[in-house]
Amino acid sequence: VAAPLGGMTLAQMGADVIRIDALGGGLDYRRWPVTRDDVSLFWCGLNKSKRSVALDLASPEGRELAMALICAPGADAGMLLTNFPPRGWLDHALLEQRRHDLIQLTVQGDRHGGSAVDYTINPRLGLPFITGSADHDAVVNHVLPAWDLITGQMAAVGLLAAERYRLRNGVGQHVKLALEDVALAVMGHLGFLAEAQLGEQRARHGNELFGAFGRDFVCAGGERVMVVGLTAKQWRSLLGAMDLGAAMATLGQRLGLDLGLEGNRFRARREIAVAVGEWIAARPFALIEDIFRRHGVCWGRYQSLEELVRRDPSCSEANPMFGRIEQPGVGALIAPGIALDFSGRDRLPVRPAPRLGEHTEQVLGELLGIGAGEFARLHDRGVVGTPG
Repeated sequence: VAAPLGGMTLAQMGADVIRIDALGGGLDYRRWPVTRDDVSLFWCGLNKSKRSVALDLASPEGRELAMALICAPGADAGMLLTNFPPRGWLDHALLEQRRHDLIQLTVQGDRHGGSAVDYTINPRLGLPFITGSADHDAVVNHVLPAWDLITGQMAAVGLLAAERYRLRNGVGQHVKLALEDVALAVMGHLGFLAEAQLGEQRARHGNELFGAFGRDFVCAGGERVMVVGLTAKQWRSLLGAMDLGAAMATLGQRLGLDLGLEGNRFRARREIAVAVGEWIAARPFALIEDIFRRHGVCWGRYQSLEELVRRDPSCSEANPMFGRIEQPGVGALIAPGIALDFSGRDRLPVRPAPRLGEHTEQVLGELLGIGAGEFARLHDRGVVGTPG
């Protein structure tokens, strides 16, 4: 996830990002989820707006072409993002001989270059022991690759920072970014590591928000909603919507807690949940939705992925982040562009992921000056690939 996401983030902001793959596709070319025709929706989703070059990277000639592309001249070129080990033809010192100001960012599993993914890092961090229901004894893994996602964004930031340094000082560098270090850093930033060092063992709290008030409730019609009173404003909005101000003041006096403090709301979460739960259970979803919106309550409705894509306007072209694309091998889709909304320019249109090798001839011609005749000879020898 991390390296393709980092490249796509830059591509969706307008950079010319060229993905170089082996002739049969990279390690993620068939990764699930896939269509019935075995087209990877994962690959399509993480490679939008890029150009694709396919080369025989097992051959010296193919690797030579890849190195030439990486080190192509130009102020906007000479930047490499990879999750392969920096050795052989990807060795930074070797590439730097071709272009002294080369910027290379290598995504690694750990800082020693070892292999790691979210599902191997999370067990070491202890998160599966504090995820899930309070009465559950076994470990619980979650499905969102959080560290991969953060690492991908950091890869984009790291490349932009290195390019800014190159613009100022005229030199390149090799940046290494370890998935494990990203995870450890975030665990430190959020207080998990400090809490453990101070001897506190975080418990499981199910769907409850740790450190304040928030949990799921069921409406009269069976719909489930998540309600949050984390900040003081959110808490006041919640009480105002439900007309529970007096009741919560009485509860606070009885418990000897100032419920204006978020930590005390966590201590009193079960008592608060009784009052909030009774209010929600007595009303249909449509009425709750109207009241919550009018009072600015922080809340959300539980819905399936199918419901999200079929009826949620935020996941549609009503949201300017989304656009309709024709994805090769898949068909018509609504797909997201970059989440950033710059005031200085219009959003760039969403562009589909390319077919594998779709731009091989175009890129080799533009950057390396390889003409049609030479490209045909390379193609006949199996050094370069094109779609089909």
